[in-house]
Amino acid sequence: MYRGWPVWKGRGLIGRLSGAATRGFLVALLIATPALMLPEVKSDSSQFVVLIALLAGFLTFVEYNSNFPSIIEFRDAPPFNRLRFSAIFLSVFMLAALISHQTNPTGMTGAVNSLGVILGNALDFPYSPVRLAVLMLPPDASPQMVNTLRMAAGISHFLSILGILIFFVCIRFLNWPTRRGAFNVWVNLPLFDPTAGRDVVYRLQRDARINITLGFLLPFVIPAWVKLFSIMINPVSLTNPQTLIWTLSAWAFLPTSMIMRGLAMAKVASMITDKRRRAYADAEADGDFQAA
Repeated sequence: MYRGWPVWKGRGLIGRLSGAATRGFLVALLIATPALMLPEVKSDSSQFVVLIALLAGFLTFVEYNSNFPSIIEFRDAPPFNRLRFSAIFLSVFMLAALISHQTNPTGMTGAVNSLGVILGNALDFPYSPVRLAVLMLPPDASPQMVNTLRMAAGISHFLSILGILIFFVCIRFLNWPTRRGAFNVWVNLPLFDPTAGRDVVYRLQRDARINITLGFLLPFVIPAWVKLFSIMINPVSLTNPQTLIWTLSAWAFLPTSMIMRGLAMAKVASMITDKRRRAYADAEADGDFQAA
């Protein structure tokens, strides 16, 4: 009797391949976006960017096409990674449009520039992360450069706050990560060993506190590090458009990623605690029933 390959396996394989290919393409597009949007990019820089984009896209495809996890956390717990990618992609895209407006203004870049002016002025107050980011510039920086950095920092910081708020809503009101089914700790936390060290709930809560604390501190600490290293070694040239885009995107994305990771690990610890409480309650109920 002929036994064909089950249809559901074929659909699962095609779905996994297409999903991994789409994610790989989007990651490659993210890295290539500044070089594609900015004018007067050197050919050597373009070739290097294409190489990095292809490598990053290939690694993303391999990771998502594999049945077994390796590096990426919360791979099967959307929208965690989708929110992180959306935040950094929007940041890179809007900063590239902001800088491109200075030489090739269009309606879209004009809208981004107006938004940057509003956010930059609103978030530039004493001791704010945007004010500290502006202070990364040397004292002899031109007023145009100062305004550009202020607008870019305002956009990046606003997107980071927006991403954190959306993820908090997903946890608090949309029952993340169990809304679409059971949560597999091994698949979604491949770098976390639940059998090592102390109790798993204690370690998850500790890691959550560390990530959230560092996430809140990094927007203030990174500008200080940049200023310190600029005194000790050659300063970071923020006058280069691509350097400015990636520096401010990383300045906003790293804290966002750490805070979201801390919130996610705190939620996982809470889920494990609730499951243990229900298990203990069921065990006590069974014991009382047998005693009766």
